[in-house]
Amino acid sequence: MTQLDERSRILLRTLIERYIADGQPVGSRALSKHSGLDLSAATVRNVMSDLEELGFIASPHTSAGRVPTSRGYRLFVDQLLRVRPLHANLLHELEGQLQPDQPQRLIGAASNLLSELSQFAGVVVAPRKDAVRIRQIEFVPLSEGRVLLIIVTTSGDVQNRILATKKPYSPSELVTAANYLNAHYSGLDFEAIRTRIQTELKQLHSDMSDLMTAAVDAGNEAVQDSSSRYVLSGETNLLDVEDLSSNMVRLRELFKLFDQKTSLLQLLDISNRADGVQIFIGGESGLAPLDECSVVTAPYEVDGMIVGSVGVIGPTRMAYERIIPIVDITARLLSGALSSRG
Repeated sequence: MTQLDERSRILLRTLIERYIADGQPVGSRALSKHSGLDLSAATVRNVMSDLEELGFIASPHTSAGRVPTSRGYRLFVDQLLRVRPLHANLLHELEGQLQPDQPQRLIGAASNLLSELSQFAGVVVAPRKDAVRIRQIEFVPLSEGRVLLIIVTTSGDVQNRILATKKPYSPSELVTAANYLNAHYSGLDFEAIRTRIQTELKQLHSDMSDLMTAAVDAGNEAVQDSSSRYVLSGETNLLDVEDLSSNMVRLRELFKLFDQKTSLLQLLDISNRADGVQIFIGGESGLAPLDECSVVTAPYEVDGMIVGSVGVIGPTRMAYERIIPIVDITARLLSGALSSRG
């Protein structure tokens, strides 16, 4: 990171703070007034020119003032930010709303809190479930070419899937296939079954092999669908953010990202390997729909082990000094509430 002298740092911090507060490009006169430095307007303009050349600020073509770039925001949050501690009343309110409870309810409450306090989108990644293991599989003939697959997991969950088969199977063939799977693979997860089935089923009749392979694929899909991913709250708040709502094409891409979930999950999972608060500004996320957004995340723990993350998704022009402690404290309180259950 480029090292700036103290004067440049103060002016950059002042410019970003003013822009976050007002949403308007900041001119040299406003900087002279609010920076606390005794500098002429010409000197301020020269420093601004240098900061622009370094890529920390930019000049919108419609204004004489400047706005921060993603690079400017990055230097700001890494080196210049003055984080505000949460007010005691707000801290007590948070503690009151994140008391030990059912994990899914707690995760939903944390997501809602993040959204309400930030006025942006709040997100909580639920703890990864252990690999789902099967206790029993059954096949029920429905009609020619259609078979109902019933999966009972070791935790007692029941999942159903309809299989479209290449040939009709008699009831006795379906019982034989189910008995074989239950005898050889009960207690295993579907990934382990898939690995073994490719070699072990070569000795079986190919028709039965097709049925069992289809059952494993459909079963794996069924238990994946049933597992919680993340809870997102307040995404409609982003419709009221002028910086985002002015570009409806980008906003639609953002909501599509929320629906697809996988890419966003991969980004949030990075937080699980981090120590403390992580901030992804604009293009740093690697996800095009987030180019005009920042994602502030922090991991949370259960009994000392990191199991998920909490976060806020909003525009790059957000009050980082307020959002960072909200995310940090929510992660800590969620850790405490989940760890002390029972």
